[in-house]
Amino acid sequence: MIAHGKDIKIFSGNSNPKLALDICKKLGTQMGNAEVGTFSDGEKSVSIYETVRGSDVFVVQSTCSPVNDNLMELLIMIDAMRRASAGRVTAVIPYFGYARQDRKTKPRDPISAKLVANLITRAGADRVLTMDLHANQIQGFFDIPVDNLLGSPIFVNHFMTKYADCHQEVMVVSPDVGSVARARAFAQKLDMPLAIVDKRRQKANQCEVMNVIGDVAGKDCILFDDMVDTAGSLCNAAKAIVEVGGANR
Repeated sequence: MIAHGKDIKIFSGNSNPKLALDICKKLGTQMGNAEVGTFSDGEKSVSIYETVRGSDVFVVQSTCSPVNDNLMELLIMIDAMRRASAGRVTAVIPYFGYARQDRKTKPRDPISAKLVANLITRAGADRVLTMDLHANQIQGFFDIPVDNLLGSPIFVNHFMTKYADCHQEVMVVSPDVGSVARARAFAQKLDMPLAIVDKRRQKANQCEVMNVIGDVAGKDCILFDDMVDTAGSLCNAAKAIVEVGGANR
């Protein structure tokens, strides 16, 4: 790791302190001394108990559930670091909330991913480190550098080892049309064929599977998606695959 300031300091909110501790152990450093609490009326409170002046600060805070609470913690921590004269502030966001709202699908829809990007930038972050963004164009919503790490290489290595002698008997399946690009790239790395589950979403968090595009009969199928909310898409896709004779993995 290349430090930007005089030293590296890692702080964590309440979203996943264990992850931040594991990162610190890997780097051989201590977690930054800070307290993130909540006032009786629900407001978030942040106190930094050590100097960060001139330091390269990393704030590890995922915007997972409860999304709004964790997002506010992240924004307030970034603001606190900036006002404490940190040399650079990097927001480490393993899960980037509001990412699915990255475009207008009908009139008067918000583009919430852009709003969140603006908030993080205006709070004072110099850089964002995240993983597997729901849409790559979200990187362009920021006016600061964004590092979008991918988790697929880990799965590629796993499945290449598992199916080393029978990879042609296995198929990668995209659970919807929107995931085709990432599923195709995954299938190419594994040298496996690709199938697509065509569905129509009636309303948010509910979907109706229509048919399977591709011959999955007798194949072991790997459903590849980037986000699970209610798991409706994956469950319906798995059901459709089984109905046409495919096996699930």
